[in-house]
Amino acid sequence: MKSSADKPSLDDLRDEYALDYAKSSPNRFAARLKNTTVVVLQPDVAEVFQSAKAVNDLLRSAIAATGSKPSRKRPATRSNGRR
Repeated sequence: MKSSADKPSLDDLRDEYALDYAKSSPNRFAARLKNTTVVVLQPDVAEVFQSAKAVNDLLRSAIAATGSKPSRKRPATRSNGRR
């Protein structure tokens, strides 16, 4: 009889996983995120705002006050700077 110490734990990560990408399906939620940009706020800043609308309203008023114009569209990057 094998002891429980001989079995690999479910919490252990394998060195490599064999994924069958032929069986994968497209992300069904991707259409909801099309033409959006995600910005992660620091927790102390996020506490000030009740909703995304509040953030956007404040940013739009700051843009109008400074007279800034939209810059050219930048390629999307992850928060760590990689594409």
